[in-house]
Amino acid sequence: MDVRRPLADLRWTRQQSRALVVIPLVLIVVISVVDVLAPPEVHLGPLLVAAPAITASFAGPRTTAGVGALAVLAQIVVAALRTTLLDLNHSVQIASLTVISALVTLFAYFREEHDRKMSQLRSVAEAAQTVVLRPLPHRMGRLRIASVYLAAEAEAQIGGDLYAAVRTGRGTRFLVGDVRGKGLAAISDASLLLGAFRAAAYRQPDLPALVAHLEGAVFGARGVPGGPAEEDEDGPVDDSTQESFITAVVLDIPDDGSTIRLVDCGHPPPLVLRGGRVRSLDVRQPAPPLGLTGLLDAGFVVESFAFEPGDIALLYTDGVIEARDHAGAFYPLAERLAGRPPSDPQTLLRRLSADLIAHAGGRLGDDAAMVAIERLPAEPGSP
Repeated sequence: MDVRRPLADLRWTRQQSRALVVIPLVLIVVISVVDVLAPPEVHLGPLLVAAPAITASFAGPRTTAGVGALAVLAQIVVAALRTTLLDLNHSVQIASLTVISALVTLFAYFREEHDRKMSQLRSVAEAAQTVVLRPLPHRMGRLRIASVYLAAEAEAQIGGDLYAAVRTGRGTRFLVGDVRGKGLAAISDASLLLGAFRAAAYRQPDLPALVAHLEGAVFGARGVPGGPAEEDEDGPVDDSTQESFITAVVLDIPDDGSTIRLVDCGHPPPLVLRGGRVRSLDVRQPAPPLGLTGLLDAGFVVESFAFEPGDIALLYTDGVIEARDHAGAFYPLAERLAGRPPSDPQTLLRRLSADLIAHAGGRLGDDAAMVAIERLPAEPGSP
């Protein structure tokens, strides 16, 4: 399963827009009737401007122009019934309403053009991230898998959270990471790391060699972080991209046995659910984030944890545990998992995603990704 947050969940649909047109039309009728029946000293004509103004907030320029024309026509009818079209007061009202209707129609046109361009951007961003962040298969060996990516912004799905899984001759390897930063620079770094992982995960014999390869790919492509800024003809080059890094956790789950082997590079520790209890896989010797290890000359230590049939391992990025509610409290991931019997990965992530978004008031402050992995019992007759 690969669940993605809707890109345009707050946009009006065409059916909703058609239904909402009734509101300005009713306003025109009500204001016109009351204005005709009102005493001579009362003039409600200026209120007709509300009709095209309201329409422009949800409809396109054609509908807005149509409502504006109806409002002007209604004002003309009111003027003819109450006095005459040559009356100065009504003439000014008609002219003003015409100008304002034209302006809000122009506003609706620019808004529609902006929405169209944003829709194209969303499509390109979603296509780019789908290519980079491929959906994980539902089943790999003796593992059942689900994944979810929750974008913080509805305008684009591009972000720096990443995950991947590769099947090897002895088991399955996973990578979950988080690039410091957003936008095209983040997805470029994510693509670089994912490509290096997919290419080397089944060739490197052990995890330290694999993580060293990933570090070399990230560190070598970026250069030395924090070094002196390069210069060109226009002066110093912004080296902010050189100072970025990637937190990551790399797992190896062998088909045989009941263990997880992992290297943690500054990433939040995975959680394992077993019988309603939650255990954090905290390593004793974490490595620095990828992109910084080359500066610190640090090694990569593999640590093993129990992972038995029926257990579910949850990998996640810091966008999950750093999501805040209206009071500023962080999302208590371990507490929300504790006490609940382990379900299948797909159901687990669906419930967690809904609970996380509700905790954050419907809008995440940062992208969030989660991968749930369940070890299945050995099939009868298998070695």
